[in-house]
Amino acid sequence: MSSESEEQQLSKKAAKKEAAKLEKIRRRQEAAALASAASSLSVEEEDPYSSNYGDVTLPELKSCSKPDAGNWSMAISSMDWTRVGALTQELKEKEVLIRGRVHTTRPVSKNMAFVVVRERGFTVQCLVATHEAGVSRQMVKFVAALNRESIIDAIGMVSVPGNPIKGTTQQVEIHVRKLYCVNKAMPTLPINVEDAARSDAEIEAALQAGDKLPRVNQDTRLNFRVLDIRTPANQGIFRIQCQVGTIFRQFLLSEGFVEIHTPKLIAGSSEGGSAVFKLDYKGQPACLAQSPQLHKQMAICGDFGRVFEVGPVFRAEDSYTHRHLCEFTGLDVEMEIKKHYSEVMDIVDRLFVTMFDSLNEKCRKELEAVGKQYPFEPLKYKPKTLRLTFEEGIQMLKDAGVEVDPLGDLNTEAERKLGQLVLEKYDTEFYLLHRYPLAVRPFYTMPCYDNALYSNSFDVFIRGEEIISGAQRVHVPEFLAERAQACGIDVNTISTYIDSFRYGAPPHGGFGVGLERVVMLFCALGNIRKTSLYPRDPQRITP
Repeated sequence: MSSESEEQQLSKKAAKKEAAKLEKIRRRQEAAALASAASSLSVEEEDPYSSNYGDVTLPELKSCSKPDAGNWSMAISSMDWTRVGALTQELKEKEVLIRGRVHTTRPVSKNMAFVVVRERGFTVQCLVATHEAGVSRQMVKFVAALNRESIIDAIGMVSVPGNPIKGTTQQVEIHVRKLYCVNKAMPTLPINVEDAARSDAEIEAALQAGDKLPRVNQDTRLNFRVLDIRTPANQGIFRIQCQVGTIFRQFLLSEGFVEIHTPKLIAGSSEGGSAVFKLDYKGQPACLAQSPQLHKQMAICGDFGRVFEVGPVFRAEDSYTHRHLCEFTGLDVEMEIKKHYSEVMDIVDRLFVTMFDSLNEKCRKELEAVGKQYPFEPLKYKPKTLRLTFEEGIQMLKDAGVEVDPLGDLNTEAERKLGQLVLEKYDTEFYLLHRYPLAVRPFYTMPCYDNALYSNSFDVFIRGEEIISGAQRVHVPEFLAERAQACGIDVNTISTYIDSFRYGAPPHGGFGVGLERVVMLFCALGNIRKTSLYPRDPQRITP
């Protein structure tokens, strides 16, 4: 390289450094000017209404019970809170106190500003204007400068505008007379909730119109999950998930089941195989439970009759798919069988039909919020769930030209194809497939009485994907030990489990389902990470 070109490079670097230095000086001067202007405003224009707005002081936020601890404390001391979602036209001309996040601010002039307040997915427009009693220009300026996602308390009168309000869920407006910032958010956020809430359709429509809107990808969402879960769709997803858990518990309790809590630290592995998280337990080898399978069966042997559990499940599989997680919430059931393993399938049938009915009835707003960002068709299911044998399912696939091993498991593509065929023939996306080949089921599965190649087991499918796995269990200890050895499991590591059947064990069966998978498939979300609050997969262990 010539000395001339080196000098040119050096001069370019020097010029860049100088430009950066000048930019820093300019920003400092600008900030100083703004601070000076604010200071002079407070000196020159003393605000008689300064007690009606401002930042809540730390002493007030320490749960101080004195009503005169500060402006905020005095303002809210005698008022009841109103949820943003409860702001309706029936409250017209009534004064309310609300708390929420600053969704957006829109200064109109020195005398007027709008702020949209969001609480739990609901939004309301608030007007701050000097023509209202107790509102000053300084208050308008304070409101206009609020950072997005800051938490505020506002007191004002409910008004019903003549024209519909665009961009908010509530069709009322609050004319604010007092407003306080409880907690400030950063001026610049890693992601904007407004951007994270947009659907792909909105982004594509904007592109067609020549406008490029920010698209927040999956990894960015998960990196800043605390912001991402504030979107209306995510608020809906996890409230739907709450309802799934609630109905699961309520239904089973009404059917005489007892909720149990089993250990997640175990010796050996709960289902065999190498996909376990191994750890040292005070010098002894141990692992995290792959399922509560063994312990819920032991609970049946302990005469509980019918049990269920809601708890974490750990799988160390390197599955980089849309439906696998290394940790998920398991919904597990185990019960005595009186005559036939179909009794277990009967519970599955009634439980999930009840659950789907409840979600459609009680979660309409949440489903609407999810569908707005992630459009989906409502799940098709029947009052009485369709049941097919594994052999019938194989025959349907063969008739459609799909070749599958009649004694092997169905792969993902075969499951999807069968789901499509079932939908076309039976008009349902929720069905049960039973009598699976014994070779593809866990060691504790009971073989069929009429054909040892098959088992008293079943899987349940939603929208062409497996969601539930269940079976009648082997309760004869000698046969159970034989089955475990055949599956390559060291019998010594599960000796306590096998011994529990030596003291008298009733015939029993059960099933397990992933909570996140239920919600993912019911709402056709396409990725299980959307339905896990803080997902754990092979590449993610934070936040």
